Amino acid sequence: MKNQFIKISAVSILLLSFTVSCSSSSSSLAQEEELTEVIIGTLHDAFAEFDADETTIYLSGANVVIETTGLPNHTTPYWSLNHSLYVAPTVTSASQMTPTRIDTSGRDNSSTLTVSASSDLASSSTSTQLGAIGIAVSGAYLYNDQEGSGALDAAASSLDYTGGHIGPTDYHYHLEPLAFSNDDEKLIGIISDGFFMYGRKCNANGTYPIDLDASGGHTSTTQHATSAEYHYHIINQLYSNTGRYIVFAGPYQGTPNAIN
Repeated sequence: MKNQFIKISAVSILLLSFTVSCSSSSSSLAQEEELTEVIIGTLHDAFAEFDADETTIYLSGANVVIETTGLPNHTTPYWSLNHSLYVAPTVTSASQMTPTRIDTSGRDNSSTLTVSASSDLASSSTSTQLGAIGIAVSGAYLYNDQEGSGALDAAASSLDYTGGHIGPTDYHYHLEPLAFSNDDEKLIGIISDGFFMYGRKCNANGTYPIDLDASGGHTSTTQHATSAEYHYHIINQLYSNTGRYIVFAGPYQGTPNAIN
């Protein structure tokens, strides 16, 4: 059952003043009541998977607003040494890491994404661009397969064990985020066109889907929807020299919205 968010606007009651004459005990009382509509909306069940400490998600009219701190809720060497979630680098070395640390950068990494509560496929696809293309369940950002002015290959050595790094402003994932999903059907996050992103496997059949479009999307049921709906998967194809899987290269199959 989907979570319900109920917003009830104020009911204002105006009691008009009454007068009592000196010579009579009669009085007059007029009451005017203004009642406004009770608005009830529902959030998709998938939003319950997002970390409530790092994200705030709510309905606004026909839209869903996702506010995030931009901070990952898991360990990474991109926290500073004295942070409780710091972990020593494994697949990369300290010398290969980008220099910024999540908690000492002094930057405000928070942002907001507003999407339709019922996103539709667009009449034509749109290429992804540099920067955030989605928000992960961890609170951090999803990026495409590009880094700077070219492909990810040159920067792949700076990625941590979970496929993330900082470059240059915020912590984000380029690869399948092993901190919370590894060769499974788990929810990864939401792409900025309003469609959800899942791991390499499909909940509908328990294995790798074979009917994916160029973006890794298809229409089927999920663990969060008993009616078939369009969503993305991490495509089960190794990317270049990383030996890992790109989260999302695009193009968007819906209309992308700004993350700012």
